[in-house]
Amino acid sequence: MFYGTFWAIVPPIVAIVLALITKEVYSSMFIGVLLGALFTAGFHPWGTFEVLFTTMADSIDLNIIIFDVLLGMIVMLLSRSGGSAAYGNWASKRIKSKRSALYATFGLGVLIFVDDYFNCLTVGSVMRPITDKYKVSRAKLAYIIDATAAPICIIAPISSWAAAVNSYVPEDSSLTGFQLFLSTIPYNLYALLTIIMILVIVGFNIDFGLMKKHEENAAKGDLFTSGGEEFKDMAEADKKFNPNGKVIDLVLPVILLIASAVFAMIYTGFLAGETNIIDAFANCDAEISLIFATVITIIVMAILYIPRKIVSFKDFMGSLADGGKLMLPAILILTFAWTLKGMGDNLGIADFVNGVVGDATASVFIPAIMFAIALFLAFSTGTSWGTFAILVPIVVSIFSGVDDKMMVIAVSAILAGAVCGDHVSPISDTTIMSSSGAQSNHINHVQTQMQYAAVVGVVCVIGYIIAGITRNWLITLLLSAALLVGALFFIRARELKKQPA
Repeated sequence: MFYGTFWAIVPPIVAIVLALITKEVYSSMFIGVLLGALFTAGFHPWGTFEVLFTTMADSIDLNIIIFDVLLGMIVMLLSRSGGSAAYGNWASKRIKSKRSALYATFGLGVLIFVDDYFNCLTVGSVMRPITDKYKVSRAKLAYIIDATAAPICIIAPISSWAAAVNSYVPEDSSLTGFQLFLSTIPYNLYALLTIIMILVIVGFNIDFGLMKKHEENAAKGDLFTSGGEEFKDMAEADKKFNPNGKVIDLVLPVILLIASAVFAMIYTGFLAGETNIIDAFANCDAEISLIFATVITIIVMAILYIPRKIVSFKDFMGSLADGGKLMLPAILILTFAWTLKGMGDNLGIADFVNGVVGDATASVFIPAIMFAIALFLAFSTGTSWGTFAILVPIVVSIFSGVDDKMMVIAVSAILAGAVCGDHVSPISDTTIMSSSGAQSNHINHVQTQMQYAAVVGVVCVIGYIIAGITRNWLITLLLSAALLVGALFFIRARELKKQPA
């Protein structure tokens, strides 16, 4: 009755609408999960109970939870060692303005391109003291972090996201997964235009919508606007650090974490039978690699900190539990998000979308339609990777060997739409991690980012219509970028008129 129909996307939509209305994430997502279980079980009481807990058990990604806890431990140790504070003092001498602080946050986000989870937590913990000093709202910090997480990873050939996309391309495709991924980069309008948007809004101090309210409050000393009380304990923990910490106590672990993650990804690719670095990275085990990297980093941090008495052995081991506590809100929301995605699988959401996409491919506006479908699916399910898994094989099977240029553009539109939908969804794991990294109230982050992402999203729709007509990435990108910049300056002029004389 419900399988493969519109009802398959009702549970996540209900969860999203409730979260935006009530500003309470946990109960909203649980209601969405429960509704999905009721649909799956045909409203049978005991069947609903079985579906609920079976799906939750099957959907939880234990590797990601382990990685989150270990990364939380690293974040706690960086703070307790005084490394974060030392870096903050060092950076403060070189960062002289709010604009510089935001550009530095953006730059660090670009540098940490290996994985979005790692990006969100690391950039947040390192830059938070600096952006606080220059009265950047936590919502603005969360946006910059989120906008340099997935959008950077999805155009970085060496990243866990690239590996995921590669794995979803059928083996009989006319292009290999890595070749297809590289070809999509210049057509990935949402990622590229989001980067341009950050540079423009920071450079010209453009704020609008709810974000403007948050920034005005931050200028008066209120960095949170609302929801700041949930981070009170974390703020107290941030104040407890060793004054003897050095910049190297932060820089060395971060560099090691990136390097060991890249090494492990390539190594696991070779273990899978690949014979060169590119193919090895494309077929790596990203989750195990990230866990390996965090474990190696923690071991080196022990060698670096404990003998120098920067952190005692007791505090070092205690940081594991404290790191788990730090990540608990994110882990809870992730668990609900994974279960909600599992309910969508139970209800045949892929079959429903397959039917919609099959009808859409007859249109001349295929890229724009693919972008919109991917956006809606990622928004509803909260997962970019799940959206890739559903849509990429469908488009490749339709166009591979028949119209390779349209295949590249359509896959690019799917990747871009999935990241856009991920950005505007309150149940997205990346959005959740960005809120956690910035220590921003999650709904505040969602609502402010949604308005910014909407501007880029609208331009992307127009851009993909241009792409479908011209089939030229340079013309498409230049016209789309010009349209975005024009829209931002129009918004800036309108906001300036609203200010009292």
